[in-house]
Amino acid sequence: MKMAIGKMPHGQRNLITDVPGVLVGHHTVDRDDCHTGVTVIMPPRHNPFTEKLTAACWVFNGFGKTQGLVQVEELGTLETPIALTNTLNVGRVHDALVSYMVDLCKKDGFRLTSVNPVVCECNDSRMSNIAKRPIGEKEVFSAIESASEDFAQGAVGAGRGTTCYGMKGGIGSASRLMEIDGKTYTLGVLVQSNYGSSEAFRPALLPEGLAECDQGSIILIVATDLPLSARQLKRVIRRTSVGMARLGSYIGHGSGEVTVGFTTAPRSPLGESFQSQMMLNEDLMNIPFRAAGECAEEAILQSMWHAKADVALDGGRIPSLHEFLQEIKEERQ
Repeated sequence: MKMAIGKMPHGQRNLITDVPGVLVGHHTVDRDDCHTGVTVIMPPRHNPFTEKLTAACWVFNGFGKTQGLVQVEELGTLETPIALTNTLNVGRVHDALVSYMVDLCKKDGFRLTSVNPVVCECNDSRMSNIAKRPIGEKEVFSAIESASEDFAQGAVGAGRGTTCYGMKGGIGSASRLMEIDGKTYTLGVLVQSNYGSSEAFRPALLPEGLAECDQGSIILIVATDLPLSARQLKRVIRRTSVGMARLGSYIGHGSGEVTVGFTTAPRSPLGESFQSQMMLNEDLMNIPFRAAGECAEEAILQSMWHAKADVALDGGRIPSLHEFLQEIKEERQ
């Protein structure tokens, strides 16, 4: 989809995987009344536990059931892949990531005694029998094994059963390029969209309307290769709220908006008594701020653009963004 969102150039794929080394994988469950899945974001390290990345998290509204954010907040590091799933599968996905990291560290000759998996969620019970909890170790490992630079968007993986602004939502992504001192850096965002109503939806191409309902959840994952401290990274990921606001969200009482970010810029080797880290000059922070806002807005739209109309468990029809835009076009004619 070609979108005129902002003026910053996007990466080769216009995906979070434009950040070198980052991979994304899905496992989708579509059987009987289960329409759900799991999506994993793989950091560019063979073993993220022994090669930890600088990370940050920010909760806009805490109506969510994520795991792992307490330690990310305290230590400012990421040590596992990030997994997205539905609300009642968080525990099972967490357990699967523990198994994955135990096996990985064992292969590397490292005895793992503690690990902090990061698992985020959206509630897809409108389209899936969430109580059946069909996502376990097999499905998580499948998503990890399928991880690649080119990945599907829309109603796949953790986005299979989600809705957004009253339409079909899902997984979406976008990237932006940032040139600083003659070198190009990349920032990418991946979203699991599951919030808002059609009354709230108002991108630039639509007439302005009133946001009468804004409930649900959205998970935003930010990745970049720009050297940032954990404090700077938190400032950047908070700007994803700009993209949500541009589309009509006011982050309601009953919604859960959680963002997690990491930078792939190298850290000093672990085990040293003193560590140093290169970070961006604060006077240049507007560059990644703008990239985060643009990426979030476009990623949300991409999650809807790539999703087809569907049917809820109660038989209600969930329209697509394509249909919504066609109705607007016909009304204007």
